[in-house]
Amino acid sequence: MLLHVDSRFLSPYALSAFVALKEKGLTFELETLSLAAQANLAPAYQRQSLTARVPMLEDGEFQLSESSAIAEYLEDAYPERPRLYPRDLRQRARARQLQAWLRSDLMALREDRNTEVVFLRPAAGTLAPEARQAANKLIAAVESLLPADGGDLFGAWCLADTDLALMLKRLQYDDVLPPRLAAYAERQWQLPAVQDWLALGRRAASA
Repeated sequence: MLLHVDSRFLSPYALSAFVALKEKGLTFELETLSLAAQANLAPAYQRQSLTARVPMLEDGEFQLSESSAIAEYLEDAYPERPRLYPRDLRQRARARQLQAWLRSDLMALREDRNTEVVFLRPAAGTLAPEARQAANKLIAAVESLLPADGGDLFGAWCLADTDLALMLKRLQYDDVLPPRLAAYAERQWQLPAVQDWLALGRRAASA
């Protein structure tokens, strides 16, 4: 298998696909693309990915882009491997609901605190009013979902935990994130697969 990701290792969606493959225990190689150079718009890449975005997974002759589709494909294609989502139907639906929401909403927060703040540098300045409103929305939702002990969302790790931790990490330099949520995000950040991604990003940044 081959996973195409951004050369700076800043894409939250590439991280999600990378962690999914790692947690499934699947062997794969990485191919990096420079988004600054618009390598993702090369005709050959577009033909394979359909969406001209990263990540894209190649599994033999099959190519698939969009991180949510990749995760669901891996879950279905390799059911004998460790699970990415809860076994319980309703918990699994809730995890996917959370992932879909994190990918489609909170735009003001994502713009004001992009992933460079997560992976490369501290945030500069205070949150814009619209970003703070989005942060408050995020925090309210997480506080209603997170177990009292601050552990994994559904009693055991799932891919939604990693996606949520990344979104919370956007607020790591601001004063709005409650300590319980900050501690949850930091614990999720210690997942070996996440640490592997961070190490790749550090090497890319120093090259």
